[in-house]
Amino acid sequence: MHNPAHIAEQYLSAWNERDASARRAKVACAFTLDASYLDPMMRGDGHTGIDAMIGAAQGHFPGMRFVLDGTPDGHNDVVRFSWSLGVPGAKPVARGTDVATVSDDGRLVKVTGFLNQA
Repeated sequence: MHNPAHIAEQYLSAWNERDASARRAKVACAFTLDASYLDPMMRGDGHTGIDAMIGAAQGHFPGMRFVLDGTPDGHNDVVRFSWSLGVPGAKPVARGTDVATVSDDGRLVKVTGFLNQA
């Protein structure tokens, strides 16, 4: 099992990257080429779809950042971690938990997101 904290930090780093070129590179590092993402409000497939989805989410939440909420855990090829979204130093506007399948090389294959508070 790869380090769940490292995987979660790499994942959130992609979500927080505002520079489009740097974000695409972070998506490629965090996700397999055929990865998928699904939550109650959006979905994305492959690097292009996931990158576009993250860019759209950033447009809806300008100035906000994702941070880990608690300690990520995992077993076998699955990781689970919680996050919060908000303006740094202010009360979060959303909290959620993501569950992901991890490939042998440590990249995400499939992410399913849940909103704990919106």
